[in-house]
Amino acid sequence: SSPLRNRFGMVLELDFYDANDIKQIIMRASKLMGINISDEAALYLAKRSRGTPRIAIRLLKRVRDLSTVEGKNKIDLGLVSRAMKILGIDDEGLDDFDKKILKVIIEIFNGGPVGLNAIAATLGVEPDTISEVYEPYLLQSGFIARTSRGRVATEKAYNHLGYSKGEGPLFEGV
Repeated sequence: SSPLRNRFGMVLELDFYDANDIKQIIMRASKLMGINISDEAALYLAKRSRGTPRIAIRLLKRVRDLSTVEGKNKIDLGLVSRAMKILGIDDEGLDDFDKKILKVIIEIFNGGPVGLNAIAATLGVEPDTISEVYEPYLLQSGFIARTSRGRVATEKAYNHLGYSKGEGPLFEGV
């Protein structure tokens, strides 16, 4: 809250890490875990980690699991690519639920604006889950925008999901 924040001598804002920083975190974590990973595989993984070390480590562990199943002793680009496909994580770091949120805004609510509670009710999840887990990355990555009237899908979201502006069930026959 603002009164609590004002009691501190300085206020700092945290931002997502860039891909090269996350790559270094992945390289260090892989050494600690005894995993051999190529530089290009680590960078590929870093770009899908949403700028968050915790997510990068989680993804690294899933790739390690796949390497164990496939009997590989080194994680390469192909292995990371297969793991991301299995996990449903695309080139922008979006998972299936991120895409569901965007599709609901575009297909059901005409691209927005739409309130958080309406999105949550449509998807059958708590509004806090969307606002705390998914929305920060979607906002910062430019897939959605928050307006005074609600959330709207951006041009980037339409392009990423392969829609053209004005496309969706509500526009058929218009």
